[in-house]
Amino acid sequence: MTRTIIRRLLAGVLGAGVALTGLSGPAVAGPGDTAVSVGRLVLEPTDRGYVGSLPVTVNYRGHDAAYLDLAVTEPVPGAFDELDPADPCIFGVPQPARTIYCGVPGGALRPGERRTFTVDFRVLTTTRPYAMVTPGGKVTVETGDRNPANDTADFSALFRSTTGSLRAPRPYVRDILTDATVSAGSATMTRQEDGSWFGRVPMTIRVAGDAAHDAYWLAPTLPSGVDIGGTEPADVCTAHCMVAGGKFMPGEERTIALLIWAPAEVSPGDLGTGSVQLYAGFGWGGLPPDVDPADNIATFAVTAG
Repeated sequence: MTRTIIRRLLAGVLGAGVALTGLSGPAVAGPGDTAVSVGRLVLEPTDRGYVGSLPVTVNYRGHDAAYLDLAVTEPVPGAFDELDPADPCIFGVPQPARTIYCGVPGGALRPGERRTFTVDFRVLTTTRPYAMVTPGGKVTVETGDRNPANDTADFSALFRSTTGSLRAPRPYVRDILTDATVSAGSATMTRQEDGSWFGRVPMTIRVAGDAAHDAYWLAPTLPSGVDIGGTEPADVCTAHCMVAGGKFMPGEERTIALLIWAPAEVSPGDLGTGSVQLYAGFGWGGLPPDVDPADNIATFAVTAG
């Protein structure tokens, strides 16, 4: 993928009002030897999964200053966090791991320049008392140069045990299927000063596994005359509502409220039954399937007055 394509995609994703630092100036390099090398990615246990940084070094030997394209393939699906220093990125379709397309951070490289930066990762899984490892990571720098073999470096993710050991690592295998549940309570709507009705549907979302996801979403179906008013805590909410708080750790449970309202002309009494469907979203690759889709749907009664 060339720098021009990245610029166009980023412009579409981020919008015309977002400044894309370092995306103007010299073009991508023409032929000229460039090499990329990586250090070791060690993921350290924390109170919320594992975190670690991969050192990356680019040696640029082109004839003119140039921006270089960077592609990072995740060793663990959904593990990519950010570049340091930061640079705008776009995400490829999960297969199941994603390839993330960025620019080499720091702007254009000068002829003969050697630049070092890090790729940061976070894996939201339960920490273990033994070391783990997973291969499959890859960093590629595209320059269209004479020696493309130098442009790619492979790496593995090595998970340090909770006892501090890296010895005898076991394979880390992440869940493929999501394992989430949702439950909901009834809602009683009350009159507001302007005559309209307002209420809260209490909901509990629990995620048991560590399958890759960017967020969990709620798709409500409400009785006639009742509309979505948002969520509490607040997050993106139009026809579907994102569960606030970002990605889930295995075993994490969150309680939120779906806010609902109805116009003043709605009569008091039983307004019917609503429902909500919980689903996970990950990249542009569609919806990961769940272990038990039946417990991803909850119903609730709605009453006015």
